[in-house]
Amino acid sequence: MNTKQQENKYLMKTYKRYEISFKKAKGQFVWDENGKKYLDFFSGISVCSLGHCNSLVNLAIKKQVDNFVHCSNVYYSKPQVEIAKALLEKSFKNGRVFLANTGAEANECAIKIARKWGFDNPYKDGTKRYEIISFENSFHGRTLATLAATGQERFHTAFKPLQEKFLFAKFNNIESVKQLICKKTVAVIIELVQGEGGINIADKKFIKDLRKLCDDNNLLLICDEIQCGLARTGKMFAWQHYGIKPDVFTLAKAIANGLPLGAIVANKKVATVFNYGDHGSTFGGNPVSCAAAVATIKQMTPKLLKDVSEKAKYFVKNLNELKKKYSCIKEVRNLGLLVGVELYFAGKDIVDFCINRGLLINCTQGNILRFLPPFVITKKDIDKAIKILGDALKWQTLKK
Repeated sequence: MNTKQQENKYLMKTYKRYEISFKKAKGQFVWDENGKKYLDFFSGISVCSLGHCNSLVNLAIKKQVDNFVHCSNVYYSKPQVEIAKALLEKSFKNGRVFLANTGAEANECAIKIARKWGFDNPYKDGTKRYEIISFENSFHGRTLATLAATGQERFHTAFKPLQEKFLFAKFNNIESVKQLICKKTVAVIIELVQGEGGINIADKKFIKDLRKLCDDNNLLLICDEIQCGLARTGKMFAWQHYGIKPDVFTLAKAIANGLPLGAIVANKKVATVFNYGDHGSTFGGNPVSCAAAVATIKQMTPKLLKDVSEKAKYFVKNLNELKKKYSCIKEVRNLGLLVGVELYFAGKDIVDFCINRGLLINCTQGNILRFLPPFVITKKDIDKAIKILGDALKWQTLKK
């Protein structure tokens, strides 16, 4: 049996996969079991941002594996301390970090932090605060709590009743947020770029107003940076584009360049909200993942951030040239190398065409092509991707 046949026999059908089985990867390229080479403009959904099998990350992994692979969280672990220190040096001077395994776990922890803080800091009449405002079209994970915080009904249908209580405001609409605030409200959670929602980018004024609104009402502001954090937007964290600081932000995906790790970073205000036993994880902060994360963060230098911004400008400029040529493109949206191309028709056939031509991209919301290339791509790679995409759009136009 081939890989597909074995999967159909042994694994639950939770992923609708493309007809590709990968064998190896390096840098911006991957090869399938038949030896076909692909240019990867998806990075495992913004995971391998430094490219596949980054040499420094791999070296750190191998070194840690030779020391120890697992350490129970009832003992101290230096790799955990090192990654926490690295994150705080780039964000909150007097903050604290909790280490999980995934983005959904990170957001789950952020929700618990907010609820615990609301329990400890009730409304002035003594009402315990637990309600969290999220946004329409958001995506925060697939656990029951993060699913409840996700503002897309299509994810909810089969799993109701959902955990209470999450309310949904309109993205980039501060008045809709104000209307939802009551004495039970404790926090607002937001993706500064809605990734699964279609590369929807928060307005700067809206985020400044949202920060002020949270301050005026003693609410926590939680930024979900699972997809947009860690240099993807041309800054270390997406919130740095907005001239604000959240109270809590969450990370995962790119943090260990391929190994599972999630992080919750809290500022001084909420850094000590958890007491012993309030939260935990058997595998959270795995030492091998933490070692990989330290090696990853060290490479996210000012030079790399500048490089990401420059490559993003070049890529988007070329995408807008395609927009001028093909009326089927409605809009090109980006913040750094987090790029979306909205089409006037479904994008599945475009994705399939690109894959057949050796370019890996993705489509979200049915008609929005999503590009999350690794930072090691070159202008030559961008030119190749643009050529393939242009051929796909021409083919689709002629077909119609």
